[in-house]
Amino acid sequence: MAMDNSEGLLWPKLPEAYWAPISTLIGMQSTLGASLPVSVQHFAGTAIGAAVGAVTATYFHESVWAFGIAVLVIGLLCAVLRVERGAYRYAATTLVIVMLVSRSTSAWRIAIHRSFEVSIGIAVGLAVAALWPEQWSGKLEKKGKS
Repeated sequence: MAMDNSEGLLWPKLPEAYWAPISTLIGMQSTLGASLPVSVQHFAGTAIGAAVGAVTATYFHESVWAFGIAVLVIGLLCAVLRVERGAYRYAATTLVIVMLVSRSTSAWRIAIHRSFEVSIGIAVGLAVAALWPEQWSGKLEKKGKS
C-alpha cells in the first residue's frame, strides 16, 4: 500500500514525505553512538547532492554529460570536505532523485523538499536511538538467547 501525502497529512507541503521514514530507518542503529556518525554522513551527503543536483538541473537540464560531471563534482566535494564514502553514496542518490525523477516543479524546490524530508527522518531516527537505552537492547538480546 503506497503512502499518499496529497493532503499533507504526514508532513504539510512535502510531497514525498516517505523519504522521512526511509531516512529514519537508514539512520537507526542499535545505539545513539552508532546512529550519530551514520546520520551526520547521511545529512551531509543529502545536502551536497541536493545542492549540486539543483544547480546542475537548473543550468544544464537533462544531459547525460551534465549528470556524469555532477557525479564527479560530488566526489570531489566529498573528498575536499573529508566526508566518508557513505556521504558520497547519499549525495549521489540525492543527485539522481533531484535530476532524473520527473517533476512538475523546479529542481530547487525538489532539492529543498528532499533535504527537509531527510532531515526530519534523521532527527526521528536519532530520537529513537536516544530513547532506546543501550541497557535495554542488551537485556533483550540476552533474553532471546535463553
